[in-house]
Amino acid sequence: MPRMRDFYHQQVAPRLIKEFNYKNPNQVPRVVKVTLNMGLGEAVKDSKILESSQAELTAMAGQKAVITKARRSIAAFKLREGNSIGVMVTLRRERMYYFLDKLLNVVLPRVRDFRGVSPKAFDGRGNYTLGLREHIIFPEVNYDKIDKVKGLNITIVTTAKTDEEARFLLTELGMPFRKTAQN
Repeated sequence: MPRMRDFYHQQVAPRLIKEFNYKNPNQVPRVVKVTLNMGLGEAVKDSKILESSQAELTAMAGQKAVITKARRSIAAFKLREGNSIGVMVTLRRERMYYFLDKLLNVVLPRVRDFRGVSPKAFDGRGNYTLGLREHIIFPEVNYDKIDKVKGLNITIVTTAKTDEEARFLLTELGMPFRKTAQN
């Protein structure tokens, strides 16, 4: 069993019950899935970028990444419907907890000039999206084999009904939110 999952069940869930006065254990917010996404607009011109990005995202996530296709044509971007333009992977259960543990304890501390993640990146329904400018901060990525530094979006989907509940859940799990004037 992943240690992040143990930590959630033994320490975080009881704190959430105490903080928000949940009557039923099924009301307690939990993380459902983590989605990693790389949008690669330049893959229209060079398909090798797509293959290397798929291999790198697979190494980061520990699960095979899939190639995403364009849904519609956009002439200004020289994009046709069906062109391969990105890679993504969705993690659930044990792999999700292993990835969250690695993200919070290994990857985020490696970010240059790190002051915390933005507390404003919630969507209003308890989901959090984190954007990383460099994917090379992951220890699985071999820096010598990188042809181009790419960005990465990480979306953490929770069962929380409000952003306040989700923020409390992620803070308790160890998400290093940036201190603002309101906090």
